[in-house]
Amino acid sequence: MFRFLENLVDPYGPYDEVDAPPQKLWAFLWSYSQPFKKVFVWAAILSLMVATVEVGLIYYMGRVVDVLSSGDPAQVLAQYGTELVLAAVFILIIRPLIQAADVGILNNAILPNYGTLFRWRAHKHVLRQSVGWFENDFAGRIANRIMQAPPAAGEAVFQVFDAITFSLAYAVGAFVLLTQADPRLAIPLVVWLGLYACLVMWTMKRVGPASKASSDARSMTTGRVVDSYSNIHSVKLFAHHEGELRFAKEAIEQTRQTFAREMRIFTIMDVMLVALNGLLIVGVVGWAIWLWAQGSASVGAVAAATALTLRLNAMTGWIMWALSSFFRSLGVVSEGMETIAQPIALVDAEQAQPLALRAGEVEFKALTHHYGRNQGGLDALSLKIGAGEKVGLIGRSGAGKSTLVKLLLRFYDPEGGVIEIDGQDITGVTQDSLRQVTGMVSQDSSLLHRSVRDNILYGRPDATEAEMIEAAKRAEAHEFILDLSDPEGRTGYDAHVGERGVKLSGGQRQRIGLARVILKNAPILVLDEATSALDSEVEAAIQDTLYGVMEGKTVIAIAHRLSTIAHMDRIVVLDGGKIAEQGSHSALLAKGGLYAGFWARQSGGFLNTDETDL
Repeated sequence: MFRFLENLVDPYGPYDEVDAPPQKLWAFLWSYSQPFKKVFVWAAILSLMVATVEVGLIYYMGRVVDVLSSGDPAQVLAQYGTELVLAAVFILIIRPLIQAADVGILNNAILPNYGTLFRWRAHKHVLRQSVGWFENDFAGRIANRIMQAPPAAGEAVFQVFDAITFSLAYAVGAFVLLTQADPRLAIPLVVWLGLYACLVMWTMKRVGPASKASSDARSMTTGRVVDSYSNIHSVKLFAHHEGELRFAKEAIEQTRQTFAREMRIFTIMDVMLVALNGLLIVGVVGWAIWLWAQGSASVGAVAAATALTLRLNAMTGWIMWALSSFFRSLGVVSEGMETIAQPIALVDAEQAQPLALRAGEVEFKALTHHYGRNQGGLDALSLKIGAGEKVGLIGRSGAGKSTLVKLLLRFYDPEGGVIEIDGQDITGVTQDSLRQVTGMVSQDSSLLHRSVRDNILYGRPDATEAEMIEAAKRAEAHEFILDLSDPEGRTGYDAHVGERGVKLSGGQRQRIGLARVILKNAPILVLDEATSALDSEVEAAIQDTLYGVMEGKTVIAIAHRLSTIAHMDRIVVLDGGKIAEQGSHSALLAKGGLYAGFWARQSGGFLNTDETDL
C-alpha cells in the first residue's frame, strides 16, 4: 500500500524545461504542481469527506442523547439497536478507512514526492546557470534556498488539504448542523466567523512579508558563514577571526530581529484568538441553553451545539497556525524564487546542434568583452589559431588572457564579435558539445569532495580502471595517490580529497586535474598556468608528458613562467585587451618589444604582474 501511494507521482519524470520560469508565486507553484493534479483532486475529496464525517459524528452524538432520553433502556435498544450497531461499525471500520486514505495521500503520495520534485527541478535549473551567475552570489545562499524552498512548498500544499480544505468544510458543516437544530444558533457562529476571518486576514497580511524577510536573513547568514568556512585558510592566515565573527554577527543579528518581528504577529494573534473563542463558547452554548430553557431546543441539540463549539474552540488555534504556516511557507518559497526562478541568461540557441569538430581551428573575430564596464577585458581582438597549432598567451594581469579563455568555453557570451571553431559560431552550437571537445587545466584545480577516482574519472566517466591509472601515472600523480588516506579509513584512489581538494597540496591538486584532462583527451586543450603549483623537479618530470598531451591538439597556453611556453609554435602578447605582438620565441626576442622586455626582466622564469587578471 505504501509503495503504491509513494509511486503515484515520479518526481524525476520528464517535463518541459523552460529558460524563464514564472515570476509570480502562484504561477510558479502551479508549474511545479502539474504532475500532482489528479492526486490533489483526491486529496481535496478525501479532506472534505473527513470533515463531513467529523461534523456528522457530532450531530449523531446529539441524536444519541435524544434517543437515550426517549424511553426506558429496553425500549430504546429494541427500537434503535440496529442503528446503533451500524453506527459503531461505521466508526470502527469505515471512518478509519477514510482517514487512512486521506493521510496516506497526504503523507505518502504528496509530501515525499512534492518536495523532491521541487528540489530536483530547482537544482536542475540552477545548475544550468552560467559561471558568471554563480560568481555573483554566495554559494551558501544559493544552496540554502535550494534546500529551504522545497520543504516549504510541500508544507504549503500539505496545509491546503490537511487544514484549509478541512476547516472550510467543517465550518460549512457546523453552520448546517446548528441551523437544523435551531436557525437562531447559527447567528453567533456567523458573527464569530466574520471576526475570525478579520483576524486571519490581519495575520496573513503580515506573516507572508515577515516570513520572507526572516528567510532572506537566514539565507544571508548561511551565505556568510559558508563563505568563512570555505575560505578558512585565508581567515587563519590573516588572523581575521574577530573580523569574520563581526561579519557573521551582522547577519545573525538581522536574522534575530526579523524573526522577533515575525513572532510578535503570532503573539498578538494568540491573544485575540483566545478572546474570540470565549465569545464563540458563550454565544453558541449560552444561546443553546436559553433556547432549551424556553423549550425551543432539545437536550440533544444543546449537547451537539456544545460539542461542536468546544471542537471549534480546539480547532481554531490549529487552523490559525496552519494558515500561518501556509503563508510563512509561501514567504520562504517567495524568497527562494529570487534564486530558483531566475531566467537562464546564457542558453543554447534554438535548434542548436552539437559542434561538428573537423580539425580544431579556432578563430576570434573582433572580440570585445568588458564585463559590462568601460575598461578591462578585450577590445576588438582578432586571432586565428590553426588546427593543431600551439599558441602561448602572455601579458600583464588584466590584459585579457583569462577573459579570452572564458569566452572560448562560453562561460560568458561576448559583448561584441564572434568565436568560431572550424567555422562554426560557438553561440550556435550546444554548450555541452563545445565543452566536450575542450580540455582545461587551470592554476586552481578545484576538486570535488569525492574520491580521487571520481575526480579523475570526471574527465571521462566511461574510462576503464587501467586507463584512469595510466592517466594518473602520466601526470606524475600515481605514486602520491597510493599514499593517500582519509579520516574514514579510505586509501589510495578511494580516499576523499575534501571540499575543493583542500586536503591535498596545490601541486597534488594540479596533477590530479592534469590527469583528469589527460583522460578526457579533448582535441582542444587550454592550459591556464597548468604547472604553476608544481615544484621545479615535478614540473621537469611532466614536461614531456605535457608535450605528449599536446601532440595533435590545438593548444592555448597561458603562462607567467615564460620558459613553459618558449617552445610554442607562436606566442601572442596581449596588452590592454589587444594583441600587442605575436610570433615565435626567437622572433619576439629579436624584435625587442614587450615580450623581449618580459623575458629580460623575468626572475626564475616568471613574468611579473601588478594588476588583477580578467
